[in-house]
Amino acid sequence: MLRLTENTRVYVAARAVDFRKAINGLAALVIEQFEIAPNDGSVYVFYNRGTDRVKCLFWDKNGFVLYYKRLEKSRFQYSKSLQGDTVVVNPAQLKALLMGLDFYLLGQYPSENYSEFF
Repeated sequence: MLRLTENTRVYVAARAVDFRKAINGLAALVIEQFEIAPNDGSVYVFYNRGTDRVKCLFWDKNGFVLYYKRLEKSRFQYSKSLQGDTVVVNPAQLKALLMGLDFYLLGQYPSENYSEFF
């Protein structure tokens, strides 16, 4: 599992990509599609046409890391929710996405920070 801080930005591609692409091909997609430097500390998420596989690309201090996950019996639940070229999600939503849940539902509930309890 990826270990991310709350400040980590996570970008999800709204369109499926060719999964023959490895680190260099995905880094080129980040530059072209996201228009961001791929080594800025963000996580970039790509999925295949069948939505049963996902690749996460991120920079880790001195090199790229490619995280790959394949679901055996289900599909990732996010292609219907995405609009535009990219979507920015938080690390909790990424965790839900990688578990095969619809991460978009997590974004609808505001987080509350209570300073007084009584």
